[in-house]
Amino acid sequence: MKLTLKALRVNYGLTQREMSHIVGCSIESWRNYENGITVPNNKVVEKIITTFKVNYNDIIFSRRLRLNSSLT
Repeated sequence: MKLTLKALRVNYGLTQREMSHIVGCSIESWRNYENGITVPNNKVVEKIITTFKVNYNDIIFSRRLRLNSSLT
């Protein structure tokens, strides 16, 4: 099952502030992760995986698709 970071947080009933504290980043960074502006670094990813017992492949870090415009 694929989960966005927001869905993971909401499923645990956490606020963005609580989640940022748990994984060790600023609330601004967490907001950016949820909005697909930036992706978490390895340390934050590892914290998410170990704390919430999720598989790396089950986490979606960005909802935005990046398409190669040269493909037709």
